[in-house]
Amino acid sequence: MNGSPDLSVRIGRMNLKNPVMPASGTFGYGREFEGYLDLNKLGAIIVKGTTLRPRTGSYPRRTAEVASGMVTSIGLQNVGVEKFIEEKLPYFDGIDSCLIVNIGGHSVEEYIEVARILNRQERVDALEVNISCPNVKEGVMTFGVDPEVTRDLVSRIRDATGKTLIIKLTPMVTDIRLFAEICQKCGADSVSLINAPLGLAIDIETRRSRLGRNITGGLTGPAIKPLALYLVWQVCKSVDIPVIGIGGISAPRDALEFLIAGASAVQIGTWNFVNPGITMEIIEGIRGCMKDKGLARLSDLVGTFQH
Repeated sequence: MNGSPDLSVRIGRMNLKNPVMPASGTFGYGREFEGYLDLNKLGAIIVKGTTLRPRTGSYPRRTAEVASGMVTSIGLQNVGVEKFIEEKLPYFDGIDSCLIVNIGGHSVEEYIEVARILNRQERVDALEVNISCPNVKEGVMTFGVDPEVTRDLVSRIRDATGKTLIIKLTPMVTDIRLFAEICQKCGADSVSLINAPLGLAIDIETRRSRLGRNITGGLTGPAIKPLALYLVWQVCKSVDIPVIGIGGISAPRDALEFLIAGASAVQIGTWNFVNPGITMEIIEGIRGCMKDKGLARLSDLVGTFQH
């Protein structure tokens, strides 16, 4: 084919120049990576999870390396939404990639307040809602494992913001398709999956968790890719809104698998710590694959899985 393939994709009200973005919690507030890559070349930047008030996060020993990945318990450490707006947001005035803010909370009211505050910020293009946060009113179960609680939360956040709304789904449920369908019916523009499944690593000498007092954490990295890919494929068949694939992407081939399975875009997580320039390599890898196969547009690749 002549010329460069068109990698652009539309998600809600956002027009992304390409389908690649870093996953929340693995890219800081963006600025931390400016020495490793051109932030303007990303489809979008997703900053770390933001809550209503500042959070110090989990106890020390927050990460443990395991076979093909990590178990982590960061505890949503962040500066809080007001300091984010005051100290972090102005930096993005000089960046033309879309900006997505991941949000969390311990109550529906907290989520709604954060959404309302960020809705007033013109530079914020979208909200990604982490529904794997503990729901204190429901006995610390997570919001994302109960269909009715999810329906209430997504509906009320949708009412609170006109921004593009992405719901990040947990795999720790019986059927993730049900939750994706609920999100679509309640007005979400997109769903992203998967959030990290829970994992445990034990020190056989002390017989204690390698995460110390945190005990369990989220399992991330290449270890979860087959699970994430399967669930993305399932969800893509059950909803009409764009699906963003996450989980174990460490090379262009991994990202291509998610796109072929039906994902409209991908997020890169753990591998940002291994190779800070991995997102650039994946963008170029997708572009190269499309050129080799004579594909003019990203839509010519997305959802082409033969089964």
